[in-house]
Amino acid sequence: MTEKKLSVGFIGLGIMGQHMAGHILAAGHPLNIYNRTRAKGDALVARGAKWCDGPGAVAEASDITITIVGYPADVEQIYLSEGGLIAKARPGSVLIDMTTSSPALAAKIAQVALARGVSALDAPVSGGDIGAKAGKLAIMLGGDPESFERVLPVLELMGGNIALMGKAGAGQHTKMANQIAIASTMLAVAESISYADAAGLEPMQVLKVIGTGAASSFLLNGLGPKMVDEDFAPGFFIHHFVKDMTIALNEAERLGLDLPGLALARSLYLKLVDEGFGEEGTQALYRAYNAIHAEAR
Repeated sequence: MTEKKLSVGFIGLGIMGQHMAGHILAAGHPLNIYNRTRAKGDALVARGAKWCDGPGAVAEASDITITIVGYPADVEQIYLSEGGLIAKARPGSVLIDMTTSSPALAAKIAQVALARGVSALDAPVSGGDIGAKAGKLAIMLGGDPESFERVLPVLELMGGNIALMGKAGAGQHTKMANQIAIASTMLAVAESISYADAAGLEPMQVLKVIGTGAASSFLLNGLGPKMVDEDFAPGFFIHHFVKDMTIALNEAERLGLDLPGLALARSLYLKLVDEGFGEEGTQALYRAYNAIHAEAR
């Protein structure tokens, strides 16, 4: 006899969420969905997903409910409001927040959920739209091991590197470490291309050479060519990255750390937001160096 598939709820059908939810549906799980813009759910509904009228309705219908939304304020509203996920979730169900959010908020959600007989895991992801489409996201979790093991088969539909990092909030702390590494690497890639251009080299040729040496990285080889081509279409929005860096800087301050590379990256990205580029991809950081280079000529 075929084992009955757990019903899964999915809230947040943006650039990444569309693909992530699609993998779950393709694996045969009954899928309940909600998004603030209903049209973003149409393709999944056409494939068999069930539309729900709000986050609470998703939780009522699901054994596992997954969220990937915009900001910590959105997470708090969805989970902790009257009629939200925790209030409406089935006893014994598992709530998984894959938004990059505050570690302290993740811990609070887990505590409130536990008091109501529900488990909550924080599970931010890395890999952008490319990783989401391929089902190869890195997924870093915080929460109790039993709940982790229960939902692992569903997480494996979306990710290739999945790890329980510790108690509630540990997944978010791990994502902060990830975003800190990305922030300074994006500075380095943009500066490298800017230097190559100013020195009269062909930047794309430079990337092909250094991309096979010690400087090789996903950002250099994946986003470097997009910088050269001035292809700033979003795989991950600048305004979301600014949110992540702000959380990381706040956590660093709480921990007594000075992170000047992260602070510099955030300041440059904030300028791009102020100039109207917040909806572009993070590789648009190169715009800042283009402007500096143009002024120097």
